[in-house]
Amino acid sequence: MDKDLGNYRKSYEKNELLESNVPENPLELFQKWFYEVENSGGVDEANAMTISTIGLDNFPKSRIVLLKKYTYEGFIFYTNYNSEKGKAISQNPNVCLSFFWPNMERQIIIKGKAEKIAANLSDGYFESRPLGSKLGAIASNQSEIIASKEVLEQKLKILETQYEGKEVLRPENWGGYIVKPVSIEFWQGRPNRLHDRIRYSLRDDYNWSIDRLSP
Repeated sequence: MDKDLGNYRKSYEKNELLESNVPENPLELFQKWFYEVENSGGVDEANAMTISTIGLDNFPKSRIVLLKKYTYEGFIFYTNYNSEKGKAISQNPNVCLSFFWPNMERQIIIKGKAEKIAANLSDGYFESRPLGSKLGAIASNQSEIIASKEVLEQKLKILETQYEGKEVLRPENWGGYIVKPVSIEFWQGRPNRLHDRIRYSLRDDYNWSIDRLSP
């Protein structure tokens, strides 16, 4: 197999990112960009983000998760705490989140530390999920090897019968993480590969320094 992708070319010309028009707090710029992408209609799930962790095998691994909330404190997503990513975070909480919105020619790269959110917050979100998603969280031992797809589907059917007409409580091994950022980089595509890269870095006084990076 041999396919040369060297002739793939695109000129990025939609927007620019200047120090003179960015806020002091990167979460405000994140919110602005997120709303713009969400309202553009060109992305199915604007909240889809890549999270990269360092696994127990010391290899980095990246996968897509869904951002469920963001605040001035950080970015929240939910998962099985016993999953591969959960075990990786338990060993090394330093993670990287990234968003890629090609229709706006934008990326955001976030370095931060992940920590579990309060149990009552995870309870509240779990309660808001559809019944099938609740049962799916119980049925799946995420990241574990299974004999077949049918085994998992049968387990779900048993749970559907077991919980019919009953309240489904959040499993203790399922819940949210908040990623508290220490660095947020905003990338805006520009012509001639002279892309705009503005990086916010958290200082010791909890204010943010702002730097332009060479593309």
